[in-house]
Amino acid sequence: MSSKIARCRLSVVVSATLLAASLSWGAPVFAQGASDGQSANASADGGYQLPPEALQAIVDAPRPPRLLLSPQRDLVAFLQTPALPSIAEVSQPELKLGGIRINPKTYSTSRASFVTDLWLKPVDGGDEQRIAGLPEPLSLASLLWSPDQRHIAFSQVDVRAGEVQLWIVDVATRQARRLLAQPLNAVVGNGFEWMPDSAGLLVRLRQPGDLPQDAGIPAGPNVQETGAGGTVQQLRTYQDLLRSEQDARVFAHYMTSQLARVALDGTVSPIGAPGLTTSATMSPDGRHILRQQIDRPFSYLVPYTRFPRRIEVVGLDGKVQHTVATLPLVEGLPVGNDAVPTGKRSVAWRSDAPATLAWVEAQDGGDPAREVAVRDIVYMQAAPFRGQPQVLAELSMRYAGTQWGSGDLALLTEYWWKTRRIREWRLQPDGGDAVLVRDGSYEDRYADPGMAVTMPDATGNSRLLIASDGNSIYRIGDGASEEGDRPFLDRQNLADGSTTRLFHSQAPYYESPSAVLDADATRLLTSRETQTEPANYVVRNLQATADDAAPVPLTAFEHPTPQLRDVQKELVRFKRKDGVDLTGTLYLPAGYDAKRDGPLPMLMWAYPGEFKSADAASQVTDSPYRFNAIGYWGPQAFLAMGYAVFADVSMPIIGEGDAEPNDTYIEQLVASAEAAIDEAVRRGVADRRRVAIGGHSYGAFMTGNLLAHSRLFAAGIARSGAYNRTLTPFGFQAEERNYWQAQDTYLQMSPFNYAGDIKDPILLIHGEEDNNSGTFPMQSERMFAAIKGLGGNARLVMLPKESHGYRARESILHMLYETNAWLDTYVKNRPAEDAAR
Repeated sequence: MSSKIARCRLSVVVSATLLAASLSWGAPVFAQGASDGQSANASADGGYQLPPEALQAIVDAPRPPRLLLSPQRDLVAFLQTPALPSIAEVSQPELKLGGIRINPKTYSTSRASFVTDLWLKPVDGGDEQRIAGLPEPLSLASLLWSPDQRHIAFSQVDVRAGEVQLWIVDVATRQARRLLAQPLNAVVGNGFEWMPDSAGLLVRLRQPGDLPQDAGIPAGPNVQETGAGGTVQQLRTYQDLLRSEQDARVFAHYMTSQLARVALDGTVSPIGAPGLTTSATMSPDGRHILRQQIDRPFSYLVPYTRFPRRIEVVGLDGKVQHTVATLPLVEGLPVGNDAVPTGKRSVAWRSDAPATLAWVEAQDGGDPAREVAVRDIVYMQAAPFRGQPQVLAELSMRYAGTQWGSGDLALLTEYWWKTRRIREWRLQPDGGDAVLVRDGSYEDRYADPGMAVTMPDATGNSRLLIASDGNSIYRIGDGASEEGDRPFLDRQNLADGSTTRLFHSQAPYYESPSAVLDADATRLLTSRETQTEPANYVVRNLQATADDAAPVPLTAFEHPTPQLRDVQKELVRFKRKDGVDLTGTLYLPAGYDAKRDGPLPMLMWAYPGEFKSADAASQVTDSPYRFNAIGYWGPQAFLAMGYAVFADVSMPIIGEGDAEPNDTYIEQLVASAEAAIDEAVRRGVADRRRVAIGGHSYGAFMTGNLLAHSRLFAAGIARSGAYNRTLTPFGFQAEERNYWQAQDTYLQMSPFNYAGDIKDPILLIHGEEDNNSGTFPMQSERMFAAIKGLGGNARLVMLPKESHGYRARESILHMLYETNAWLDTYVKNRPAEDAAR
């Protein structure tokens, strides 16, 4: 590593539920295999169905508002989360172009959830401050405080008018007004950001013009070509891509916007000509704009983020001051999860300097297979961008990002996915040596020092919060330990590495720092909860005496599901047969006693994870003191129906050293599931014959494999999964090898190939318009057809207008109806002859 320094790229590490009265659910005809002579009835149930009232109550439980802290940390904006939209709202027309989904009427992203109420409140107490003049009905999409805190800007999506409007709130008078008559283009991003001086906003205006019409007569074939002498490249299975030249013309129409500056009196000053702008950010001094625009040729293989791009610095007059980069189309990358594109990437303003760009360039062709001493070089260049770029750091791993503080202090992170290694360096951007701050595995949660605390400066740019000694920073972390997560706030001296703990969550609370409220870190905003009390925000004085140390409440959100207040929860630890420690959170219905009531039917829910060490895989990943949140998305809802629930069960897939985790995926998966069942049975809370397994996405893939390779479970619930890995041939989840490099692994991991071995009933649920890479709806359709054709027992539920996560109230209720019916039939009331198998 050079004297200028080091590397990082923490993007991968960052560290991701929503997740008894019984209502008759009719007599659905479950899809049976040929063995009993029945076949699937595509419309046996007839429309959306309702689950029992106990599950309906969970869906309709009130939601707390979200909080957005002001720049000066003395005011909070409350944003009320809306109720679930109806299927009519979810079914609004949308375009699927270039890897994104567009509302063609409003020129904004589709499938957004809107804020329906907005108000303010002082952090130090006082009454709620209502805002007059808000649009009715309020459909707020994005909100930003001005750097000087005098105003709040927000976008209002008016579906009736077919536009995204820019509104502004005067904080002193608490009066809202529409700022701009022209509509915004919010197809990508907010469509607006504040100028650093708070005197106006930089916006992207929607361009007038007719939508390109399709004559319905093809102009010719749609042609794609690899080119001669192509290299091996990874190409993920993306959704919603362009498919024709007509698609390309329509996409260009919706992406075109006019950059402009808008003053607080509504005066509009256009900046340059309209273009296919994907981002535009002001320099901290307010004199330059970093603009990115896409160019042709477009691609039918990748989303717009891989299209050719021009990255330029333009002035407020629209004139190009500097061309940062002209980047080509990227239709693939070298093999491996550490692969990156060549050329300049991660181009951004240095937040602590008036107008200095920083970016990174790969030195190994973006190919992790090449053996080189320097992988990435980080450069800087200051306005007027005529001098040679300065080298900030030469990195032996991949760049993850920089947190800027001052000319004397910045934190730069680098990582290497293959080994899960992470390094963090203290830099002196204006000149000086680098100091290594952290070097370890990002899988090691117990050793994680936490994320450095930042605060907005006077221009609204985020910068490291540096203590008065000039050498210390503050960190907020999860505080993972064998006792569970205990969040903390630390002050770390970067000169000698010493750490002082300023706050540590204490039992019986789970209390997580949300924000440092002042430059000296003497006051702290935290989110505080217990098993029976939902999270509420409190203010702590970290310098108070013991008598005055009690936190001051900011909010008083009530329990959303008081009927389930007394459910029981325990963080459970147990061992796999190979000695790996596993964890899970065991929930039991209120008032249940194992000795008195005997074992229950149980729903187990999990999501596998890959690890490079058994030690990391064995670490505890939850807290026994977290609120018993009973939502509709995860399995906890079925506590209301009398089930035991084993949630977030560890399913680690470990490959230490040079071993690939997935080469022993099946063996490790089954061993983890077996250990979890054994532990629940040992505790007397579960009936071994009546355990179901379920999961969403990769958890659905897990469910298919567990049913295909074991007889541990009475039934399975698989939502929005992928089951045939030959349909994701260039990698999936954490697997970086392609199908042709690891055919046996791809084939063995595909439950589709073992559909005939699935002897226990499986419920497959999938959104008909799934937009997630790899989980095409066809995956569930083909899996169902295979099980049906081979004599198995399955039911396929395709939810109209839904993508990877389901949004409509009708869809959520029907999902619960189907799940409850399946569990009741094949788990709770499992036939004795089937249980005896």
